[in-house]
Amino acid sequence: MNIIRVGVDIAKSVFHVHGVDRHCQLQWQGKYSRQKWLEALCKRVPVGAEIGMEACASSHYWARELQKRGYTVKLIAAQFVKPYVKSNKNDRVDAEAICEAMSRPNMRFVAVKAVAQQDTQAAHRIREELVGQRTAKANQIRGLVGEYGIIAPTGIQQLRSSLPCWLEDGENGLTDAFRALLYGLADDLRFLDDRMYASGEPILSQLP
Repeated sequence: MNIIRVGVDIAKSVFHVHGVDRHCQLQWQGKYSRQKWLEALCKRVPVGAEIGMEACASSHYWARELQKRGYTVKLIAAQFVKPYVKSNKNDRVDAEAICEAMSRPNMRFVAVKAVAQQDTQAAHRIREELVGQRTAKANQIRGLVGEYGIIAPTGIQQLRSSLPCWLEDGENGLTDAFRALLYGLADDLRFLDDRMYASGEPILSQLP
């Protein structure tokens, strides 16, 4: 048996594999637990063989693990695998489709990300989410103070500088109860500012 190409359908707990030889004849098919599949592959598949997976959340991790063991890894976007699914979709059929798709000469592959690249991507995603949360919080503040006749300025910085003034102004018509609520909202906004700095900018500045 000389397996040259293996399609792997990765999941949270069960991994399906489909391995073929140079004549595209099936030589290995099976399912393994997350803990056992890599060991099983290393026992059956010679170093240097091509291992294909759909590009997804954990595929880059597994790709690096396979590369450490001497395998060539091909990551494929899910939309490029779909045309090769021959029957009703299931994990075994998906593994076969991946194996076939990776053999196509004009197939487009996804580059395997290094750990540092994934750190950068994670930092961008976190910061993007925090920006959205801060924008939503600022809009909430603007809407609430508007109900008390206060026109909030545009821009986060202007809003941030206006909040202490509104809280200290005893003649602007805000009730004590609403001032307490507004004080909490101001704290929320400061917290999001701090999170954006702590989880975003320093990380991004340190990464390549």
